[in-house]
Amino acid sequence: MHFFRHVLAATAIVAMAQPAQAGVGDLLVAPTRVILDGGRGTQIILNNIGEEEATYRVTAELRRMMPDGSLAEVETANDKEITARDMVIFAPRRVTLPPGQPQAIRISARPPAGLADGEYRIHLLFRAIPKPRPVEQSGTDEGISFRLTPIYGVTIPVIVRLGRLQVEAAIADVRVATRDGRPAVAVDLTRAGDRSTFGAIEVWKDGEDLPIARLGGVAVYTELDKRTVLIPVREDYAGDLSGKVTVEYRAPSSEGSVLIASTDAVLR
Repeated sequence: MHFFRHVLAATAIVAMAQPAQAGVGDLLVAPTRVILDGGRGTQIILNNIGEEEATYRVTAELRRMMPDGSLAEVETANDKEITARDMVIFAPRRVTLPPGQPQAIRISARPPAGLADGEYRIHLLFRAIPKPRPVEQSGTDEGISFRLTPIYGVTIPVIVRLGRLQVEAAIADVRVATRDGRPAVAVDLTRAGDRSTFGAIEVWKDGEDLPIARLGGVAVYTELDKRTVLIPVREDYAGDLSGKVTVEYRAPSSEGSVLIASTDAVLR
């Protein structure tokens, strides 16, 4: 009996979301959050910072925020999610970039006539396409062997806002916690209204020139009215966490650094 040696290349996707400018592998993407308000479209810039030519594919995904802030893939889309996916247009959907070469992805929204005011969201995944590799024989006489080829990607939200939308947010249950084995401050963010919130959370303490804890890129999307956030304490802070603190949730500087919510609390 003759046995055939098979080598199958399996792929794993690593998707990440980052604030301001996101990079994973040899790909940089900017900006990493897009707001379309019914006006003209915009551009997203991809940049190959690697030393070899690379090809990237751009695809639309639907994701829902979980209470811990993670984003889960949508298995069964609702009507609003389907509408969001259908109205957002982007091109090109596949680009090949030499080293150091940027590429603009054009993006816009075409809401259908009569669409209700509100906030609609998709996520764009920018993913490297691995180059074909020659088939290699396995070291065994029979069976199947696998070689994992990681495929790195960057995921960013694209938000379409229609109409005059309002939102209110509040901070509650400020408490000491841990994050990745390090001290942190946990808070519960609540949201009410017809749009999402986005910004940085800072924890201030009297006598400190810098916040003792800070976390940027904190969103509460419209599918949630509450989420828990763990804010890491800065590494060089050696003081006591207990005592009075002020917690502030502010929009990014690009949106005027508006104070979204704040509260005073006592850590024990």
